[in-house]
Formats: sequence, structure tokens, C-alpha cells
Amino acid sequence: MQPIRTLIVDDSAAMRATLHRILVADPEIEVVGMAPDPFAAREMIKQLNPDVLTLDIEMPGMDGLSFLERIMRLRPMPVVMCSTLTARGAEVTIEALRLGAVDYVTKPAGGHDEFERHARQLRDKVKAAARSGTRPRAAAPPAQADMGATCGERLIAIGSSTGGVEALFSLLPALPADCPPVLVVQHMPAAFTGSFAQRLDAECRAHVVEARDGEPVRPGTVYIAPGGETHMELTGGVRGAIRLRAGDPVSGHRPSVDRLFSSVTAIGPAAVGAILTGMGADGAEGLLAMRRAGARTFGQSRETCVIWGMPRVAMERGAVEKEIALSAMPEAILRACRENSRSH
Repeated sequence: MQPIRTLIVDDSAAMRATLHRILVADPEIEVVGMAPDPFAAREMIKQLNPDVLTLDIEMPGMDGLSFLERIMRLRPMPVVMCSTLTARGAEVTIEALRLGAVDYVTKPAGGHDEFERHARQLRDKVKAAARSGTRPRAAAPPAQADMGATCGERLIAIGSSTGGVEALFSLLPALPADCPPVLVVQHMPAAFTGSFAQRLDAECRAHVVEARDGEPVRPGTVYIAPGGETHMELTGGVRGAIRLRAGDPVSGHRPSVDRLFSSVTAIGPAAVGAILTGMGADGAEGLLAMRRAGARTFGQSRETCVIWGMPRVAMERGAVEKEIALSAMPEAILRACRENSRSH
């Protein structure tokens, strides 16, 4: 197998050297060039034809976001953003993912163990980005008409990871203002989920919030699981409350999609579950438990996923009732809510 040809774009010579050292430690990755700014990067892309770009967010002359927008318009390719865990870094990273970046990594820092964890993440994400190829930007489906009482007492649970930010910016704005409560686990650091919820809230007809422990679940509201420290669960039935529970990572993640989905099994056929693009297997077992409890369950189609990992594993385990293209997912979820309401 040919190594993944990677171009590093960062204005810091020290960071370029660090990223180079991390990436070339993996025999599956070849660093074909390093650019100090987007202008040099543009010429190197033409000359070197890299498979993947690592792109710094903040650079002089032209910031990474502006450069990413041009790349996605003129020469779409897999891009991994290099971000900082700051409020500004969170806002810009979320916008980069919405624009089509495959993933992001936080810049390597800290002691030896922390540095090695960042290094492994960077290598893994560059390899995953190479496998993702390029896709047309996800078109936002048309917004659904308000449903009033047609969905009855229903709840929607969604899990996503790599590529999920772009997918959720497509799916959630299509839901009506009076949609059933929506609980979302998107794998994301704690510093990012508040900004993510605010950015979605500006785009959606439903209200989008970062979930808080003990908060009642209400129609017309989307609850984003806070990153990092806790798992998000449903407690107390279909109109119960959010429970944020400390615990070890599950399926490699905290918050875990499996933990959310497993908690939703308590409401049986009152739930509808959807597993979206992402690496790994988080959510497969929980979605299977939901289906066995009588819930309707959907998986994002391979053709519309950035990474067909989580939906693939869920499909293989029998958890997915039907594969759905991202553009058709909002209508499929809402139709399932209406049909379940009529049949129960």
C-alpha cells in the first residue's frame, strides 16, 4: 500500500517540525512538504498532489478558515485542522468542520504521556482522512413543516463522531420547531460543545442547548451532550430529564453514544435512534438494544458518510433497521415518529 502523502501547513517552524516528527514515525504516512502559509501551500498542492492536508487554523496573511473554504470550493481534498483548546479555537474549528474539514486535532502539548496521546490521535486522524476521500458538501434538506401533536410522546436519540459536525448541521436545521426532544452525543472535547450548541441554535428552528444535569427534556429542544467528563443519559421516561453521569469511557468515548442509546431503551417504541458518520463502534450495541426494545433505528448510508465506521458496525450487528442517505434522514426520523405515534 502506498503511504499517505501529507502536506503540513503551519506558520510556526517549531510546530511544523513537531508535526513532521509525529507523522513520519508511522510508516503508512509520508510527509511530502511543509508550508509556512496558505500561499506557499497553494503552490505545493499543485506540485505535490498530497492525499491529506493538516492545516493550522490561525495564520498571518490568510487564516486557515479562509484557505479551507477555497480548497473545498476549488480542489476538494481531506483536511485535518490543527486547533487550540480555546473559545476562539472552538468556534473556528466548528466552522471548519461545517465547511467540510474531515476532522481536527488539538496541537500536541503537555508531558510525555499527553504528547504521545496527541501524537497517536494525529496519526490516526490523518489515516482516517485519507480513507474518507472527498465528497460533495452535504446539502441541507428542506425544513420540515411543524407537526403539532402528530408525533405524540416521542424522543429522538442521535450519535455521531468523525464527520458528524457537518452531518448535524445538515440534519438538525431540517427539523421543525415543535419536533420531539432530540438527544445528541457528538464526540467532542468539553471546550467545544458549548460553542457547537450555540452555533447550531443559530441555524435551527428548534432550540439547541448544551445539556445540563437534571434538565427536563421538552419538545422543540435539541440537547447536545457536554464533552469530556460525563456520559449523557435519559432518566424518568419519554418526558423525563437529562442525567449527566461520571464514569469511565465506554467504547473508547466519554460521552458515549452507547450509554445514551442504552438509557433510551427504557422508553421502548417511543424512541427513534439514528447513528451517523464516525470511526469505531460506539453506539452499535446501544442501537441494537433500542431496536430490540421496539424503537425505530436508522444508520447513515455509506455514500454520505465521511467515515462509514459506526453505522457499518451497527449494520453488521443487526442494529440498523434501514440505511438512509443524510439528505433523507430528517424525513425518515419524523415519519418514524408519526408512524410510531399512530401504532402505539
